[in-house]
Amino acid sequence: MSTPATVPDVTLRPAVPDDSGELFTLQRAAFVDEAQTFGDPFTVALTESLERIHTLLGDPDTLVVCAVAGPRPVGAVRLRALGTGAVLSRLAVAPDLRGRGIARRLLEEAERRARGLETAPASLTLSAGAHDAALMRLFRSLGFAETSRERLAEHLVMAHMRKELR
Repeated sequence: MSTPATVPDVTLRPAVPDDSGELFTLQRAAFVDEAQTFGDPFTVALTESLERIHTLLGDPDTLVVCAVAGPRPVGAVRLRALGTGAVLSRLAVAPDLRGRGIARRLLEEAERRARGLETAPASLTLSAGAHDAALMRLFRSLGFAETSRERLAEHLVMAHMRKELR
């Protein structure tokens, strides 16, 4: 089985409040399969409002790195400074472009930007469904180590991961 080619015309940039509508749509498209896997259409990523996303894009403590192909946002990840660390969340890639290196590029860019903050965080943390072996491999390949697991429901186990930056 061959690996799909990367998408060379994807650019990465910070998202701005004007991107909120496109990111709202991207997030819903990206997380619907996860909701189907868990049998739960009320996951936070699917119930988060457009207004909440718009507000986050204007929050100075939150950075959303956006991957754009032409005029279309095709991926995003959030980085939020919290104390001496930072949390990565809502890693989303358009379903039709998965497997092409976009998630890796988003995570690498978020880490680069975290290291460049005035008060650089000592670590990055994230949580993800432990059932997604490919995603777990991606995180490990980027230096994240699993710190714990949490069973949220019979069919849902979250893996909590951390990467030291110092």
